[in-house]
Amino acid sequence: MSTVTIFHNPRCSKSRQTLEIIKDKGIEPEIVEYLKTPPNAAEIERILTLLNKSPRELMRTKESVYKELGLADENDNNKLVTAMVNNPKLIERPIVIAKDKAVIGRPPEAVLDII
Repeated sequence: MSTVTIFHNPRCSKSRQTLEIIKDKGIEPEIVEYLKTPPNAAEIERILTLLNKSPRELMRTKESVYKELGLADENDNNKLVTAMVNNPKLIERPIVIAKDKAVIGRPPEAVLDII
């Protein structure tokens, strides 16, 4: 089993760049295409803990679904996590987890801090 996991969207240039950096280091990560296989609430909570971020800090607030769901006015973290489970497009990408650390690959070079 890989010690590095990337929550990846192959259509995202930052996600592709981050994956390339990981592979250039000789690491074959577990690739989770999160739009096809969304994380559940417990997994999102674990990612948030590893990132030391709030649910909103993990959200793509410029996505149309964010506005459609009225999430800007939502203060319940559980509801924000549920929104990400139900609408994985809301999850910022890419997320890389290595052992007990995580980082959002924006910029892609941020992944170098944990691999």
